[in-house]
Amino acid sequence: MTDQPQGDESASTPEELREQAEHTREELGRTAEAPAAKARVRAQAKEKAAEIKEQAAERTTHVTGQVREKAGQAAQLVKDKTPDPVLDKTAHAAAQVRDTATRAGHLAAEKTPDPVRDKAATAATMARANLTPLIAAAAALVVFLLLRRSRRRRR
Repeated sequence: MTDQPQGDESASTPEELREQAEHTREELGRTAEAPAAKARVRAQAKEKAAEIKEQAAERTTHVTGQVREKAGQAAQLVKDKTPDPVLDKTAHAAAQVRDTATRAGHLAAEKTPDPVRDKAATAATMARANLTPLIAAAAALVVFLLLRRSRRRRR
C-alpha cells in the first residue's frame, strides 16, 4: 500500500513536486488576494465618491457665486435704466406696502393664537435676516410691472 503510481508511470521527481507546490502556492495566493482586491475596489469606490462629492460642492459654490453676481448686475442695470419718477413711485409703493403690512401685522397679532404667533415670529426673523434680497426682488418686480404697463399704454 504505497502511494507510488503503478505501471508505466514513474514516480514524481523532486522538481515536479516543487513545481506542483509552487503552482498550489500561486493558486492559494490568488484565492487569498480576491477578498483583498474586493476590499480595495470598495475603498477606491468610496474615495472616488468622496472626490466627486467634493467637486460637486466646489462647482455648486462657484455657480452660486456666478448667479449672485449676475443677479446683482441685472438689478443694477434695471436700476440704472429706470427713470427717476419710476424709482420714486417704487419707493413710495414700497413704503405703502410696509405701512399696510405693519397694520395687518398688528391686527393679526391681536387675533392670532399663541402657537401660530410663535411660528410667525420665526418666519419674520428669517425675513428680516434676508431683508435686502427681498426688497431688491420686490423693487425689481414693481419696476418690471410698471415698465410692462407703460409699454402696453404706448401700443
